[in-house]
Amino acid sequence: MNRILLVDDDLDLTQMLHEILTLEGFQVTVADDGEQGLHQLEQQAFDLILLDVMMPRLNGFAMLARLRERLDTPVLMLTARGDSQDRVNGLEAGADDYLAKPFDDRELLARIRAILRRTQGSNPSRMGADEVQFMDIQLQPGLQQACCDGRQLELTATEFGLLECLLRSPGQIISKRQLSEQVLGKKLEPFDRAIDMHLSNLRKKLPERADGQPRFKTVRGRGYLWLDAT
Repeated sequence: MNRILLVDDDLDLTQMLHEILTLEGFQVTVADDGEQGLHQLEQQAFDLILLDVMMPRLNGFAMLARLRERLDTPVLMLTARGDSQDRVNGLEAGADDYLAKPFDDRELLARIRAILRRTQGSNPSRMGADEVQFMDIQLQPGLQQACCDGRQLELTATEFGLLECLLRSPGQIISKRQLSEQVLGKKLEPFDRAIDMHLSNLRKKLPERADGQPRFKTVRGRGYLWLDAT
C-alpha cells in the first residue's frame, strides 16, 4: 500500500481527498501546514507528497526547499489555477509535477499513479531496467541511481527519468511531447513548461564534460538532443 502525505490547510478539500485516496487503496496522512508536514516526514517515510502552495506558518515552497535538503520523495504540488509563476517556482524548487486547483479527481489519481510508476520502477513505458553507461555517466534504473565519474548525482525521480530517456538515445532529438509522455506520464499541454524546468534543473546538477562541451542542448521547435562523444 503506497503511503501519501497530504499537506493542505483546506479542511474540506483534505477530508474529500482523504476519502477518495483511501478508497483507491492509498494510506493517507494529513498535515495542515508545512511545519506539520516536515514533522510527519521525520516520523515515517512516504511514497508521495501532495503539497499545497498557500498555507500558514510554512508555505509549500518553503517546505519543499527544506525537504529537498535531505529527501528526494516525489512531490506533486497543488497550485492556484492560472498562477503560472507558482508552477515555475515549484518546479525550480524540485517538485516532480503540479496540478492546478480546482482539479478533477480522475486527473489527480492519474498524476499520482504516473509519478509512482516512474519512481517505483514499474512504468511499462520504461525502456528496460538494465544499466546504462555513456561516457562518464552511469545509470542503474532499478535502483534509481545515477553516477558521474563515480560520484553519485542527487536527482529527483523526474530528473532521473529524463536523464535515462536522453541517454538511451544519444545523438537523437527527442521531442518535448515524447519526454512528457514517457517520463511524466501525461500528454503535453499548450504552454506547459514542466519539461523545460526539469531539464534546466538537471543541467545544473550535471558536472561539466571533460572536453568542455555541453551534455545536451535544446533544438528550438523540435526538442532536446543529448550530445555524443564527437
